[in-house]
Amino acid sequence: MNAVPDALPRTAGELRAAGYAPRPIAREIHDNLLSALREGRDAWPGIVGFSRTVLPQLERALLAGHDVVLLGERGQGKTRLLRTLAGLLDEWTPVIEGSELGEHPLDPITPASLRRAAELGDDLPVAWRHRSERYTEKLATPDTSVGDLIGDVDPVKVAEGRSLGDPETIHFGLVPRAHRGIVAINELPDLAERIQVALLNVMEERDIQVRGYTLRLPLDVLLVATANPEDYTNRGRIITPLKDRFGAEIRTHYPLDVESEVAVVRQEANLVAEVGEPLLEVLARFVRNLRESPVIDQRSGVSARFAVAAAETVAAAALRRAAVTGEDPAVARPVDLEAVPAVLRGKVEFEPGEEGREVEHLVHLMRRAIAETARERFAGLDLRPLSDAVADGHLVATGERIPGAEVLAALPELPVLHEVAQRAGVSADEPAGRIAAAVELALESLFLARRLAKDSDDGTTVYGE
Repeated sequence: MNAVPDALPRTAGELRAAGYAPRPIAREIHDNLLSALREGRDAWPGIVGFSRTVLPQLERALLAGHDVVLLGERGQGKTRLLRTLAGLLDEWTPVIEGSELGEHPLDPITPASLRRAAELGDDLPVAWRHRSERYTEKLATPDTSVGDLIGDVDPVKVAEGRSLGDPETIHFGLVPRAHRGIVAINELPDLAERIQVALLNVMEERDIQVRGYTLRLPLDVLLVATANPEDYTNRGRIITPLKDRFGAEIRTHYPLDVESEVAVVRQEANLVAEVGEPLLEVLARFVRNLRESPVIDQRSGVSARFAVAAAETVAAAALRRAAVTGEDPAVARPVDLEAVPAVLRGKVEFEPGEEGREVEHLVHLMRRAIAETARERFAGLDLRPLSDAVADGHLVATGERIPGAEVLAALPELPVLHEVAQRAGVSADEPAGRIAAAVELALESLFLARRLAKDSDDGTTVYGE
C-alpha cells in the first residue's frame, strides 16, 4: 500500500494556493510522456521487442491525446502494454474526499460534489489517489451490461425515499468511476454490439446517459482497448461508429528476433530450475518454427505464453530429475526438452486433417530448433573428436534418471568438450550439470546431422555409432 505524503494539501483552499489546477487526463499523460522522452527514461518497463515498431506509434497516439485500440493475435503482450500506461500518470492526484467518481476538488461534476463544494468552499476536504488506482481494466464478456459499464438506477437509493427523477439515484458503472483515469477494455469485440453503442457518447462527447435521465457528466477518461483480428469474424466485431471514434488503431506483433523471444521468456517465466541460454534459444526457435509451420493454424497465432510455459516445463523436468538423482544444482539439459511436445500440444491450434499427428509435428519442429541453435552456437567448431570418441565405444547415456556427472564420465578427456562448454557460456570449473547440458546439445546436433545414432527406451537415451 502506498502511503500518502504528509506534505500534500488537505483542503480545496490549500490545494488552490499550492497551484494544483485541474488538468485533463490526456494532457497529464502527454506531459509525463514528453518528459520521459526528453530525459531518456524508459516509459515502458518490461515491454520487449516493440521499441522500433509498436511503441513509437503508441507514443504518437498518446501525445495526440487519442483513444487507442491495440490489434493483434493472442499472447503478443497487448494487456501488459496497456497496464504500463498507469506509469505515465502523476504519482498522486487530488480528489474530493468521499466522492464517488474521484473528482478534482476544484472541478466537481456530480450533483452531490457540486453541492458539497458550494457549502464548504475552501474547507472542502481533499484526499489523494495513487496512479495505480486510476487504471481500470475490464475483460469484455458477452454478459456485460450497460449498467456494468455506464450505470443504472440504484433500487436501494429509490427505496430510501428519493424520487426516480433524482440523478443521485444513479449507481455509476465502471467508466464513470474511472473519471480522471484510464479505462482498458480487453477483447473489445466480445462486447455485444448494443453495449458498444453505449460507449459512443463516452468517446466522442465525453459524457454519459443513463436510462431517461438528462444528467450530463463531463467525464475525463482515456479509453484504450485490445482486440484479436479473428474476433472480427469468429466471435464478434467492433462496430464501425466505435472504431471511428478511436484515434489510433495499432497493430502489435510477436517478437521479431530470437533475442527478443528469449528476453520475453527470461522475463516472464517462473523457472524452478536453471535453464541455460542455449536451451532458451532452442525454445525461442521452436516457437518461431511453430509460427511459420503450415500445419499450425496461424490465424489463432502461437502465443508468447507458449514459450513461457515450455521453459517452465523444461525447468520442472530438470527439477524432478535432480530430486530423483540427488543432483545439485538442478540444471536443465536437452533431454528435458522431450517433455514439451506431449505436455503443451493443447496450447496450439492445428489445421484440420492433422488430428493424431500433433506430437509428431511438434517433435519435428523441436528437432529443427535444436539443430538451428547448435549450428549457431557451434559454428566453425570441429565436433569430429566427439563423434569419433563415441564411435570408439564411449557410449553416452542420458535420461531422467541420469545425473550430469555420469554423462561426462562416459566420455574421455577431450579438448573439444571445453570448447563446446565455452560456446554454451559455461566455464570448465562450473557444476557438472551445466557442462553436461552443453555436451548433450553437441551430441544431439551430431545425431540430427546423422553422424551419431540414438536409441531411446524407458526414459533412457543412448548416443552411439
